[in-house]
Amino acid sequence: MRVLLDQGVPVPLRKYLSGHQVATTFELGWSKLKNGDLLQKAEEDGFSVLVTTDQNLRYQQNLAGRKIAIIVLATTSWPRIERVVESVAKAVDAVALGSYVEIPVP
Repeated sequence: MRVLLDQGVPVPLRKYLSGHQVATTFELGWSKLKNGDLLQKAEEDGFSVLVTTDQNLRYQQNLAGRKIAIIVLATTSWPRIERVVESVAKAVDAVALGSYVEIPVP
């Protein structure tokens, strides 16, 4: 599965998503794209999952009909995300296309 890490998602998360092809918006030169354009570009390029820290995404974008799954992390803090990295990896492994999942990060 192709996974895209949005701006703000700590890059060390990548090593916990083994078995997936992981890229970042920065690596692809997409870090300046607005959310709607980013979602469109990611779908066109065959990404199945977008991992983001943008908790307002579902309020700013119409997600109906999207093929890409969206996983939202509640923080950009790597030490906090690292504590729930297994939950994140399980969510990526099990996510359904077009779904929206929020991962609580204490």
